[in-house]
Order: sequence, then structure tokens, then C-alpha cells
Amino acid sequence: MATTTAAQKRDRDKNAYNAMLAACPSRQLLDRLSDKWVVLVLCALGGDGPDGTAHPAALRYSELSRIIAGVSEKMLTQTLRSLERDGLITRKVTPTVPVTVDYDMTELGISLHHTARHLRTWAQDNMDAVQSNRRNYDGNR
Repeated sequence: MATTTAAQKRDRDKNAYNAMLAACPSRQLLDRLSDKWVVLVLCALGGDGPDGTAHPAALRYSELSRIIAGVSEKMLTQTLRSLERDGLITRKVTPTVPVTVDYDMTELGISLHHTARHLRTWAQDNMDAVQSNRRNYDGNR
């Protein structure tokens, strides 16, 4: 049986989840997290209002659908299920008539919300520059 040195163990642990490696499972997670609907759902559940402040709150499906303009029922459902599966949100069913379902972020989801909020803000703040660059690029083609 081969003995592993401390340096070898550190190298192995360091590369356990290296997204630059083709077989790394964190690539699947990055793929999910880079989806626009994931970012928008996390921002909505984080209570990101028009003023940019966060007021986290549990929201119903219909509230999420209203806040996130343009999301289809299918995409919202798929996004919520995947976020619940990954442990980023919770789904609470209250037996009322009709049944009430609330979605809320977990601690893990809250930690990701900060990054999602910064990404959303960056996109909004830099859209004019990006559009200008696109026009310049397209004009030179």
C-alpha cells in the first residue's frame, strides 16, 4: 500500500473540486448557477427591491412569478425544484384551501444570494457599455 505524503494529500484535496477539470462535478453546479432564472429567483427570494436593498422573505409561487417578469410556469417550476434539490431553498406546504406553498432561502442559499445580487447589479450597471461594445463590434464586421 502506497503512503501519501502531506503535500500529496493537500494537492489531492485542492483539486477535488476544480471546475477547470473536465470531470469535476462542480461544473454541473456552475452550469445550474449560471442560469438567469436561478439568479433572478435568488434575487427575488432575497427581497431585492428596486432600491437595491435586500429584505429576505418567503414567497409564494404566484408572487415569484409576478416579480420575475417573463419566466414561464415550466421554467419557474424547474428552477425551484433544482434549487430545492441543491439545498438552496426550502418549500413549505401549508394545508389550506387552496394549498399554500411558500419558498424561502436556506443558509446556503443566502450565502449564494449575495453573489447573485452582485451579478445582477453588475449586469444592470454595465448594460449601456455592453450594448455600445456590441454595436461597435457588429459595425466592424
